[in-house]
Amino acid sequence: MPSLAPDRQSEGPLAWFGTQAGQGMLAVEAAAMARVLAGIPALPWCWLGVPGAVPPEPARGRGVLLRRDESGFDDLRFDGAVRCGLPLPLANESFGAVLLQHTLDDGFDADELLYECERVLAPGGTLWLAALNAWSPYRARWTRTGLHARVTGAWQSSLRRAGFALDSVHLQWLGPRWRMDNGDVGVGMNDWLRAGIALSVNKRVHSLIPQTPKHSFRLQGAAHSRVSWRFESLRSEQLRRQQR
Repeated sequence: MPSLAPDRQSEGPLAWFGTQAGQGMLAVEAAAMARVLAGIPALPWCWLGVPGAVPPEPARGRGVLLRRDESGFDDLRFDGAVRCGLPLPLANESFGAVLLQHTLDDGFDADELLYECERVLAPGGTLWLAALNAWSPYRARWTRTGLHARVTGAWQSSLRRAGFALDSVHLQWLGPRWRMDNGDVGVGMNDWLRAGIALSVNKRVHSLIPQTPKHSFRLQGAAHSRVSWRFESLRSEQLRRQQR
């Protein structure tokens, strides 16, 4: 795959991730993405990230790297392996994982991009989505930057509308709580105030519908005897009429 183009100067809200506070979050997420990719060692994957983020290292050309382009566009645009908007110029069911690293944290509507993620994921593939945590005290560091943190329920609703099954959603809290050099990952009550959240969800696999076995109708027991007796009576009556 073509290498990712160097970052352009970004003056939009997503430029915050290039600051020291933003880098404090992204450093923790790199390890989380590596764990997702370790689960699909033989399949291609796609990363869609923000300015300032370092994408996973593509192994043997398996990774497609796309970075948000905020240079004067009013809709979602990406640069990197290809320059494109939505819909993504990627084949259906072609990736084992799609990684969204804060791609929608500037407030763009999530539904269309999540629908595209569902489309390009292979059955059983994983969508990993990192976003800002609306309840973290770390939000004071991105206040008045134009960034928009959605609550977890809003993300789940968008995932459901895109076609993902919510019973497979896994939620983690990751990043620092306040100190920029104190990031970690967890799922306990003490982790709810971390700077970011990460939702993982698998694309459902549609199983083949088995053929319905054909059932033959057979009369048994007393019912069979009554039908046989009635048949013999009709046959005897028919023979008597023929002999007259």
